Amino acid sequence: MAAVTAGSGAGSGPAGSPEATGGSTGSGGWRRPHGPLQRYYGPSTAEAAEAAPDPTDINGPHFDPEVFMTKVRNECPLGQLLAREAALGREIRALDSDMQTLLYENYNKFISATDTIRKMKVDFRHMEAEMDDLAANMAAISASSARVSAALQDRHRRGAQLAGVQALLRKLQALVEVPGRLRCWAGTEPARALRCHARARAVLRHYRHLPSFRAIEDESHAIMADLARRLRTRLREEKLDPKELTECVEMLLQLEEPAEELSEEFLSQAGARLEAELAALEAELPAADPSGAATTPPPPASDILDFVDRGSSAFVGTLCQLAGSYRALFGEDTGRLEPFAAALATRYFELLERRLALERGLGDTSLLVRALDRFHRRLRTLLELLPAGANAAAALVARAARERVDRYLRALQTFFLGCLGDVRQALAAPRPPGKEGPGLPDLLATLAASVLGQLKAVLAYVQLFTARDVAFASLPYFKGEFCVTAVREGLVVAFVRWLCRTARGFADGPAERGAPAAPPALLLLLARLCLDYENSTISYILTLTDEQFPPLDSGPAVTPGPALCAEARAAAQRLLDHYVQVQGAAVAQMLRKSVETRDWLGTVEPRNVRAVMKRVVEDITAIDVQVGQLFEEGVRRAQSSDSSRRAFSVYSSSRAPGRYAPSYTPSAPMDTHLLSNIQKLFSERIDIFSPVEFNKVSVLTGIIKISLKTLLECVRLRTLGRFGLQQVQVDGHYLQLYLWRFASDERVVQGLLDEVAASAAHRCLDPVPMEHSVVELICERG
Repeated sequence: MAAVTAGSGAGSGPAGSPEATGGSTGSGGWRRPHGPLQRYYGPSTAEAAEAAPDPTDINGPHFDPEVFMTKVRNECPLGQLLAREAALGREIRALDSDMQTLLYENYNKFISATDTIRKMKVDFRHMEAEMDDLAANMAAISASSARVSAALQDRHRRGAQLAGVQALLRKLQALVEVPGRLRCWAGTEPARALRCHARARAVLRHYRHLPSFRAIEDESHAIMADLARRLRTRLREEKLDPKELTECVEMLLQLEEPAEELSEEFLSQAGARLEAELAALEAELPAADPSGAATTPPPPASDILDFVDRGSSAFVGTLCQLAGSYRALFGEDTGRLEPFAAALATRYFELLERRLALERGLGDTSLLVRALDRFHRRLRTLLELLPAGANAAAALVARAARERVDRYLRALQTFFLGCLGDVRQALAAPRPPGKEGPGLPDLLATLAASVLGQLKAVLAYVQLFTARDVAFASLPYFKGEFCVTAVREGLVVAFVRWLCRTARGFADGPAERGAPAAPPALLLLLARLCLDYENSTISYILTLTDEQFPPLDSGPAVTPGPALCAEARAAAQRLLDHYVQVQGAAVAQMLRKSVETRDWLGTVEPRNVRAVMKRVVEDITAIDVQVGQLFEEGVRRAQSSDSSRRAFSVYSSSRAPGRYAPSYTPSAPMDTHLLSNIQKLFSERIDIFSPVEFNKVSVLTGIIKISLKTLLECVRLRTLGRFGLQQVQVDGHYLQLYLWRFASDERVVQGLLDEVAASAAHRCLDPVPMEHSVVELICERG
């Protein structure tokens, strides 16, 4: 404990710790700046307020030496106390050194500032002396100037009088020379003569009461009257350009000629020049046939952009220049100007419309847009003078845009018909042996991609009319009605509806027009195309159109997408139904001919299946492959395990009983017609011409129903012998073996074949059926 006390006392000198000398102020000089240094290096007031008071924090504002020493003595061993003392000593010496450095630096700055202030005092004292000398010199100069001015005042007055007399004499001399100058300039420089007369006119009128001045005025008036006559003659007889015409009329107005007459002559001269410009433009257009016959005009010599450039530069530029000159000459009185300019502008618009009508083909749409844009831009100046022509100009541009959209619609229709022609040619082209042609999926993909690509290209061309850099795109028509009425409804919706009508026409039209029927594969392909349009293409096209040509919220009503999709689906349904009818009729025709051309009474005992039945199965199989290329499989009813083995229920023997009908044997005769009617009561009604669903199974079922129904009706009209009945039995069993797998419900095939068998038995003179095992053997062998 004594060592601790001794150690702490060792730092109580000038270089000791501040804790040991906290109450002393005389022995240590470094204690005086302790407060500023602590405020500089210590924590801020806000931080000190936030932290809790700590009397042992040597750097804190609440430091208590006694508490600190007590804590250190109680907690630290001797070695740590000695190390702490050495560290505090180093910190004290470092702070003392920093304090001295700051004091020296501040002292040097203070001395430098004192020297600067002392030097400034010396410089200002010298400057004040020089300013006093300058003020004295300026006072002396002012006094000398006043003396000189007083001495020369009389001479200045006399000089001013003489100068005034000289100026008056010069003016009089100029007045005397006015007639001569006017006579000299009137023929060569009339504008200069007018300026000379205008300067002298007021003076001559003022001193007209003096005889000499009156003579000068009369002579000047005579010269100006002669100049006015020459200008009038020039105005009436010569062909002047706009600048010369304006100068001539302006000089006549300065000569105080009647403004009413001058305005008429100005418009007459301007009209002649503008008529010549219009005649030059009209000469480039083909003349109309006086007989009124519709003839194809020859192609124009230049494109539409050149025509608009010449019209804008020559006619529109001249008209704007003359209209501006008229306003400048005659003020805002445009009672004659507006009808005059409106009539000429109307003729120019008519010529431009005639030229636009010569753009029969699609040509370069960008060239047409540039021409209309240039026409609209050049016409802005004229429209500022003639606001009434704005509607006519906007209507002309709108008509040209609508006409181009209509031509694009016709081009799309022609393109689609050309694609259909290519498809028909590909379907009808003969195939070399061993080489297959393009499949229906490839033809469909090519057709759909070509039509969609052409439509997107057309929309891109039409979008040029609404580009941001096009001046007329800011017109209200192109912001609203053009996007909706012309593009969306007039182009896109109209084309989709036309496509659906055209496709549907292959199902409705040929029979009405007497045209050759479309191939069944084309009907199937168009049905799939319309179905794809209903599923996705229409919504994609309408979305693309609305993005490129956004309609206004308050614009006209548009055709909703679901309505177009419904039209496409109706067309697809009609085409698919017609396909089923065509294919069913083709198969039915074979069956009908095979029944009508056979002698069913005198036929021999059947030994095989007739060839026509094999052909029917082959055709149905080919149709199945064809339909499967474009449509999904569809849903079938659960098949029974003995479908391929089931025979006609009317003739099922006791060895092969089925759940559909009882057995039939000659020893136990039964009225087969009555049996068939009883079966119909407990079976589902078969609708032969029911609407077809968009899947392969439904299509094949429809074709099979038509075919078997035809077979049934043909058998009902024939009279059969025993072997004829057995042949029908063999043929029916063969059809049952192969056709059930194509139908959505095998009971449909079974039911129709049962009716065929029952009808044959009813029409048979000797209804003795063939054994079922023999029928199966013949069918398996066939």
